[in-house]
Amino acid sequence: MDLKNLPDNPYLLLTPGPLSTTKTVKAAMLRDWCTWDDDYKELVQDVRTRLVKLATDKTDAYTTVLMQGSGTFCVEAAVSTVVPADGKLLVMTNGAYGDRIVTIARYLKIQTVVHDSGELEPPDLKRLQDALKSDPTITHVMVVHSETTTGMLNPIEKIAPIVKKHKKIFLVDAMSSFGGIPIDVAGLKIDFIISSANKCIQGVPGFGFIIAKKTELAKCKGRARSLSLDLYDQWEVMEKDKGKWRFTSPTHVVRAFHQAMKELDREGGIAKRAERYRENHRVLVEGMKKLGFRTILKDEYQGSFITSFYSPEEPGYDFVKFYNLLKKKAFVIYPGKVSKISAFRIGNIGDVYPRDMRRLLKAIRESMYWKK
Repeated sequence: MDLKNLPDNPYLLLTPGPLSTTKTVKAAMLRDWCTWDDDYKELVQDVRTRLVKLATDKTDAYTTVLMQGSGTFCVEAAVSTVVPADGKLLVMTNGAYGDRIVTIARYLKIQTVVHDSGELEPPDLKRLQDALKSDPTITHVMVVHSETTTGMLNPIEKIAPIVKKHKKIFLVDAMSSFGGIPIDVAGLKIDFIISSANKCIQGVPGFGFIIAKKTELAKCKGRARSLSLDLYDQWEVMEKDKGKWRFTSPTHVVRAFHQAMKELDREGGIAKRAERYRENHRVLVEGMKKLGFRTILKDEYQGSFITSFYSPEEPGYDFVKFYNLLKKKAFVIYPGKVSKISAFRIGNIGDVYPRDMRRLLKAIRESMYWKK
């Protein structure tokens, strides 16, 4: 296939997903696939196998379930299938995506304990310890790893031992982190970890995945509160029919994701990709500070996937105008999500490199109309 005939993107997406992808990932979608065909099902099985290998060396203990829809569909599939009718879920939240888990749980009529540490602080580990010690009816604990409201990277390596000390089931929403930072799922004894095709593995939107401990997933038969989001049933069909989805799968998106996984391997795996993302973040933050911008989070809380900046305080500043000026210069950034702070966000993930961040900084300097 002649990739030269594929048009270039009109701008670079500096968002937490969807994000900028390579021409080869996009080109992978230029073929049609039959969901029943053995070639396609073999490709699905290879994706599932590769995902488990990215998560752990203990591959026999874990499995992968692919699920149609956005990342939130996968979060809801996990919560609605994993937590039984008599279960109680403790959610540690410090942003909009943790809050969304709480909303999902309440829609599903699940007993829910909420530990909200505010948008600018990490989870309170002592509070978690005390809650699990004092309330034996709590059965499951869930947290967002990379909270893209701010860019907070929550310390799952500290949370996991507390959860497991009290023998609870641990779910991690790793939507914006999986594939972009090493996570030893078996080492942390994570039972279910959830992510999406259009994040750090650098595919396109259309499906997500849940990497699950087999022994725990096997207990979930009959628990689901939804037909289409029944995680156990989806897994059972994929296992028995070797890559078949229960309902129409996003074939083009899966093919693009398979290509993206091969490109992750060629880059050197997760460790090398994490190194690139960290360098993107370093270049961005150092350059923004020189331009007079301030980051919202303390450095020790900040992840390398998306960074929140305070809006300029000058009276003439308007985000939409700033956004459009940058878009004309071929960069798309993200509005702020912090509830009580005027801010904007810039993503560091996708087919983006330090040279791109330097070009962005030049474009920002030229677009600071409120300083002129």
